[in-house]
Amino acid sequence: MNMTERPRRLRQSRAVRDLVAEHSLDAKNFVYPLFLQDSSVKLAPIKSLPGINRFNNESILGELEEAISVGVKSFALFPKVDENLKDAKSSFALKSENFYLNSIAKIKKHFPDVCLFSDVACDPYSSDGHDGFVDPNTGAILNDESLVILSEMALKQAQAGIDFVAPSDMMDGRVKSIRDMLDKHQYTSVGIMSYCVKYASHFYGPFREALDSAPKAGDKKTYQMDFRNSKDIYREARLDQEEGADILMVKPGLPYLDILYRLSEFSDLPLSVYQVSGEYAMLKALALQGLAKESDLVLESLMSFRRAGAQMIFTYYAKEAAKWIKNS
Repeated sequence: MNMTERPRRLRQSRAVRDLVAEHSLDAKNFVYPLFLQDSSVKLAPIKSLPGINRFNNESILGELEEAISVGVKSFALFPKVDENLKDAKSSFALKSENFYLNSIAKIKKHFPDVCLFSDVACDPYSSDGHDGFVDPNTGAILNDESLVILSEMALKQAQAGIDFVAPSDMMDGRVKSIRDMLDKHQYTSVGIMSYCVKYASHFYGPFREALDSAPKAGDKKTYQMDFRNSKDIYREARLDQEEGADILMVKPGLPYLDILYRLSEFSDLPLSVYQVSGEYAMLKALALQGLAKESDLVLESLMSFRRAGAQMIFTYYAKEAAKWIKNS
């Protein structure tokens, strides 16, 4: 056939494909979410997340060391708080004996060069299981009243040594409130990664099991975003940028690639995306049934986030993906 253009010329070998590839995937792009617990048990498997565990104050150091050895440099920490320590005001979040704060300090002492992201929200500490305070009379989530503890929580985490506080609560105005609190106490170098575009998704189930943080009543639809909408992401991003966010997040990941791409075209801030627990569980189930090679499946899904505009990817596969990339 007389064809001048043959696209397959640029696919004919691995060397050529690598040479013309538009996007790359590297361990430095990953943020590894880790679950912490205050327990003598070193590893507590999470049933709905095969291969994922909760770690105590000692075993977490070994997990970080292994991940660092394959090139992962950034980690997100989430606390699983005992039910007897929870109350309606999430007061344990501010206690000096809070194991989460102590773990942050311990990790930064042992691994000063890693980048740590915290979680700023009430739900791990709340007897109501919501990200903000609940009005006991109406059941409404109180926005402005919640900003006080969220800002205090962020300050405590900054004092413990966190690099980026990450408000995941979706209360209006929380980025400004937190930025003002951090700056007032001279923590101007502590960054804010805002869960800017966080949808009221059905993909969070395994995460809520891991932290035992599901709402005791109602749902989170009055503060997390409606997944039928896309235009409101611009308003959320504009507000968070104006209030002082350093990084914006889209959550979940795969069902919202269109949203991630739209945000990458709109904002000049670095973007992160969270491959959430339900996504991990689906990929793992497909692999465990032998219907796809796990490494191929996972790396393809992670590349989709890079292609859509994310600089960093929060993924429970961070350690394994880094190994697969290194070995390939």
